[in-house]
Amino acid sequence: MIYITGDIHGDFSRFKDPKLRKLRANDALLICGDFGFIWNGSKKENKILKKIGKLKYNILFVEGSHENYDLLEEYETSEWCGGKTRLICGNLRQLMRGQVYEIAGKKVFAFGGGQTDDISDVEEGVNWWSREMPEDSEFEEGIENLEKADNKVDFAVTYEPPSEMQDFLTGSGEKNRINSYLSEIMGKIDFKCWYFGKLHLNKKVSSKYHAVYDTIVPADLTKIKNVRKDKNTPNKSERKEKV
Repeated sequence: MIYITGDIHGDFSRFKDPKLRKLRANDALLICGDFGFIWNGSKKENKILKKIGKLKYNILFVEGSHENYDLLEEYETSEWCGGKTRLICGNLRQLMRGQVYEIAGKKVFAFGGGQTDDISDVEEGVNWWSREMPEDSEFEEGIENLEKADNKVDFAVTYEPPSEMQDFLTGSGEKNRINSYLSEIMGKIDFKCWYFGKLHLNKKVSSKYHAVYDTIVPADLTKIKNVRKDKNTPNKSERKEKV
């Protein structure tokens, strides 16, 4: 089982949500950017990270535009479930840009990173890192990994939305390089659901596209919808009897 949520920004209360009690070992909570617990390297912060890592399910996050990239990059990169990750501690990992994973029996494409909208009051290496934007090699690796997966995944988990979703939800018409890249990916791959967190919205755009923020939702919404429909809709024989 996989659950999805949006920006946490270092708020541990999200992990107290009753929905997460359903998760067991090998299940996962995927976070769409701005994890925020790796920020100042303090003893208090490390204590909280260890507490998160001791949860019985996997906690997996893609990075957003509000992360301390210097601290993130101190963690070693290793292979896990078919893709590159950074193991933070215990069951807590960062999902790397452009990787495809096999998680809880589902294929997941992950692509973190995002562009800070207002950089007028930020300082490099203090509260902003230019590495929030991916390098060319990361864009290319994402395309290559998807091709290896026959361009078919169950879920896409990103911080930024594809351009079409950005335009629809904000009406701004503005887009950055990640938005354009994800739009290109969107047109190439077969997938069930795509989740993104940057816009700070809890909104189901369609059956396939979901903006998530401070809610927690099951990843396979299509499957759950069908189950509910089957449960509440009489079959053919039942309809004939009622007639």
